[in-house]
Amino acid sequence: MHSLPLFIRLTGRPVILLGDGYMADAKARLLVRAGADIVGEDAQAAIAVVAIMEAPEAEAAVARLKARGILVNAVDRPDLSDFTFPAIVDRDPVLIAIGTGGASAGLAAALRQRLEAVLPAGLGRVASALYAARAYFRQHFPALDDRRRAIADLLAAGGALDPMVEQADPHAAIAGARAAEDRIERLTIGSADPDDLTLRAARLLGLTDRIYHTPDMPAAILDRARGDAVRIVGAAPASPEPGLTLELIWKS
Repeated sequence: MHSLPLFIRLTGRPVILLGDGYMADAKARLLVRAGADIVGEDAQAAIAVVAIMEAPEAEAAVARLKARGILVNAVDRPDLSDFTFPAIVDRDPVLIAIGTGGASAGLAAALRQRLEAVLPAGLGRVASALYAARAYFRQHFPALDDRRRAIADLLAAGGALDPMVEQADPHAAIAGARAAEDRIERLTIGSADPDDLTLRAARLLGLTDRIYHTPDMPAAILDRARGDAVRIVGAAPASPEPGLTLELIWKS
C-alpha cells in the first residue's frame, strides 16, 4: 500500500489551514463538517492543509510546517503531502473513503459517484442498530467467534441484514440472528487472477475462519481472504472445525 488509511477524529482539535480561494474554501468546509477548529500557521496543531496556488509560496509554507513536525496536506501537490484527502461517501456513521494517493482525484470522484448510486441511503441505520445491539449479541453469543460469525451471516449477501439492500427495520433482523453452523467448503481455483473468482468464492474467502490450501496457491488469491483467517498448508480435516473452514485446491 502506498498509504495507510486512517479515520481521525477532529472534533474540537486545531487544524492549520493556509491559503484562500476555492481550494481553501472547499477544504475549510470539509474540516468544519469534521468538527475541526481551523487556525492560522502560528497555532499549535498536529496537521495542516496548505491550499496556496503559487508554487514557491506553497513549497515554503510546507517546509516551515514540516520543520515543526506537523503532518501536511498540500492541495493538488501530492509529492509535497504527508497525507491526502479521499473522496468520501457519507452514510453517517458509515464513512467510505476512496484514495488514489494523489494519482487521480477524478478517478476517486468517479468511484464515489458509483458507490453513491448503489449504497442504500439508510445504510447508517444498520450501523447504528448493530451498535445498539452490542449487549444483545454478547448475551446471546457469549463466545467472540460465535458472535462474529452470527453478525457475518446477517450481513452476508442475501442475509437478513444485507447492507446492500435498504433495511426497513434493522432491529427486527438482528433479533432473528442465529448461531452459524460449523462447516467445510471446498473450492477449486483455476486462475491466479483474483478478478476471476466467482461471487461465491469471493464471499467464502471474505467469511472464512481458516483456509487449508495447496502449497502452490497464488498469494493474490489468499490475499482476498479475511485478514485474520488462519492459513494452513495441507488438506482440511474430515470433520468441521469451529466456524467456516475453506479448502482451496489449485488447478491451473
